[in-house]
Amino acid sequence: MKYDFETVHKRFNMGSSKWNDLAKYGVKETEDIIPFSVADMEFVTAPEIVGAIKRELDTSIMGYANPTSEYFDTVCKWMKTRHNWDAKPEWIVNTHGIVDAFFEAVRAFTNEGDGVILMTPVYYPMYMAVNSLNRRLVENPLINKGKRYEIDFDDLEKKAADPDTKMLILCSPHNPVGRVWSRKTLEHISSICLKNNVLVVSDEIHFDLILPGHTHTVYASVSDEAANNCLVLTAPSKTFNIAGLQTSNIFIPNQELREKYLASLQTHSPNPKCNIMGYRASEAAYKHCSEWLNECLSVIDENRKVITDFMSREFPNVNVYDLEGTYLLWLDFNSFGIDYKELERINREEARLFFDEGYIFGRQGEGYERWNIACPTRYVNEALERMKAVYKK
Repeated sequence: MKYDFETVHKRFNMGSSKWNDLAKYGVKETEDIIPFSVADMEFVTAPEIVGAIKRELDTSIMGYANPTSEYFDTVCKWMKTRHNWDAKPEWIVNTHGIVDAFFEAVRAFTNEGDGVILMTPVYYPMYMAVNSLNRRLVENPLINKGKRYEIDFDDLEKKAADPDTKMLILCSPHNPVGRVWSRKTLEHISSICLKNNVLVVSDEIHFDLILPGHTHTVYASVSDEAANNCLVLTAPSKTFNIAGLQTSNIFIPNQELREKYLASLQTHSPNPKCNIMGYRASEAAYKHCSEWLNECLSVIDENRKVITDFMSREFPNVNVYDLEGTYLLWLDFNSFGIDYKELERINREEARLFFDEGYIFGRQGEGYERWNIACPTRYVNEALERMKAVYKK
């Protein structure tokens, strides 16, 4: 490979909560153990991004900065070349992150007591956005088909028909179950939401992380009607492991919705600029890092195969779900008959495995683990051997 996907920089005492969590359980910096939890990568940053930041430091004043026309054009070109979507620069609103963006969408387009649909189990900050803002959580549980999940459209139609339900926060690709929703599926979602005046907020932060054999469809590309009834939340942060630079691109094709979103944003964040390094890094990533991303995806896919083959051979009763998108593998350990809290204890204290526990994604996740596999393959192999030694007991 051209790029380095072997080096790991251990982030103890550097503000990384997932690395500091290891220390709480007695893991020493000298031990070759890494966390598999919070969704950032254990890969070094692409040198093109590092170079762009260094050049900015060498040649620029660190003053106020807005995104340039070149920045917007670069983002839109990526959408066209990578996703075949003709996005327009004027649709983009920058935010510090995707979580900020969907919190803001809930504030802007719903009122207290309104229903917000989530397809559960799902990324846990989405529950926070609904509950902490005093909206009503409307669960549309995904149907567990054994190796993959599907959407319960009958249930979705029933719940969208409630006139007090105003919004669907769609996770696409879906975190934690790893589904990449097909165009046909998105068309079905769109038809239900348009018929019932339900606004779609499509969180597509993992949209570049698509495994072989699958294709991501941007929600707004489904139809003009869908585009006018949605926000598409994107960022280079997961794709290129630059979440700490806090730069996201929120596409709102409908001008009225865009103006309403901005007006809401300015009531409590009157100067919502991102930082200058985030703009430069994002621009460099989208211009120069396609090859890095392709190699990164090949490592993720190899890790998926290693874990799937191992489980099939050593623990066939552990259900490993098909991973179509994201770098987050979803595994079901319920066949062991272990309470989900005891499963967490065994993993952390005995096997020294640090996953994101399935229960944080909703009650349907009890007894499941979400494994972040964006790391060198040797760490996956070592983790599997620790798992084998402990679980065989």
